[in-house]
Amino acid sequence: MLSVGDEAPEFELPDQNGERVSLSDYRGEHVVVYFYPRADTPGCTTEACGFRDAIDEFENRDVTVLGISDDPVDDLADFAEKHDLPFRLLSDESGEVASAYDSYGEKNMFGKTFDGVFRNTYVVGPEGDVVEVYEGVDPEDHAMTILNDLS
Repeated sequence: MLSVGDEAPEFELPDQNGERVSLSDYRGEHVVVYFYPRADTPGCTTEACGFRDAIDEFENRDVTVLGISDDPVDDLADFAEKHDLPFRLLSDESGEVASAYDSYGEKNMFGKTFDGVFRNTYVVGPEGDVVEVYEGVDPEDHAMTILNDLS
């Protein structure tokens, strides 16, 4: 895991609309970079809807929310539309960005081993350094936990 004080790895990925998004686009503000395993699954939906429901509070604090998974752009577009998600979802199909954030690797589910995204979150500060780290996130109330920690 990256630690508080580490420089956040730069990235550029397509969002759910196919538009390129870079971390450096948000220099000067706080950015929540949350990694989630799969769009439109129960835990990921709970987590995303928590951010959706708290988006006004994030925006009032000048905090941008970016969700990253290894889903293709089309799946992210469907997920965002279905759940009315007002923030950008980024497609990291290769897992390269998630790997740079120590959020990608071997997983086991139902007796099968595969590579996938871990549910981790980083808050990146205005200067590009990591200011908060959340490993193995419980999707329930995660957005509110971050807001409480940023106050």
